[in-house]
Amino acid sequence: MGDRKPYPSDVTDAQWALIGPFLRAWKARRVSASGHQGDYDLREIVNAILYQNRTGCQWTYLPHDLPPKSATYYYFALWRDDGTDQAIHDLLRCQVREKAGRREDPTAVVLDSQSVRAANHVPAATTGKDVGKKVSGRKRGLAVDALGLIIAVVVTAASVTDFVPVRKRWIVEQTCGTLMLHRRLVREYESRPESAVSRTLWASMATIVRRLTGSSTPSWRHR
Repeated sequence: MGDRKPYPSDVTDAQWALIGPFLRAWKARRVSASGHQGDYDLREIVNAILYQNRTGCQWTYLPHDLPPKSATYYYFALWRDDGTDQAIHDLLRCQVREKAGRREDPTAVVLDSQSVRAANHVPAATTGKDVGKKVSGRKRGLAVDALGLIIAVVVTAASVTDFVPVRKRWIVEQTCGTLMLHRRLVREYESRPESAVSRTLWASMATIVRRLTGSSTPSWRHR
C-alpha cells in the first residue's frame, strides 16, 4: 500500500494474512522463463478489485493511487478464468464453517435467485426479461449453506426459470442483501456472465475475511 491513504474497502493486515498465502503460492507457480513475476503488488491488485466492487466505479475511474485498469483487469480475468477466485473463496468458506464448529462440506443448501437490471452495454444475447419481477437483465442464482455462505453461483439471463422454491429461502435473501452493499453488484455491468460470477465471489470473500477477523462491514450508505 506504500504511503497512500487507505480506502475503507482495503484488506487489513489480518485479512491479507488469510488471502495472501494463496496468491503468493499462485504467483510462485507462474514464474516465467525470465523470472519476471509482474510489477504490481498482489495485495494492491486485490484492493483495486474490492474498491471497484464496493464503489461500482468504471475501470477507467479507478483511483490513480491503485493499480491501473490494465493490471487490475489482467489479474481479475486471469483469476476468473483459472479458477483462483473460486478456489480461494471455497477455502475461506471452509475456515468460517470450521470456526463455527461445522463440517467443511454442508449437508444441505438453500437455493434462490435474484434478478438484476443490466446496463446498456451488456450483450442482449446474455440477458432476458424476468416477467414475474418485471426486470430485464440477468439472474444471479445462489446456493448457500445454513450460515449464509455461498456454495455456488450461477449467472443466467433473467428469463431463465427460477429454482424450485425451498424452505429457508430467507437465508439466501439475507446473503443477497449483504451482496448489495457492493455497488458493482446492484446492477449488471459485466459483459460476460462469468465475470459476474467472479464479482459475486469477490464480494463474498470480502465479507468472509471480515467475519474471520471480527471486523465490521462498512456500508456505502454511511458517510
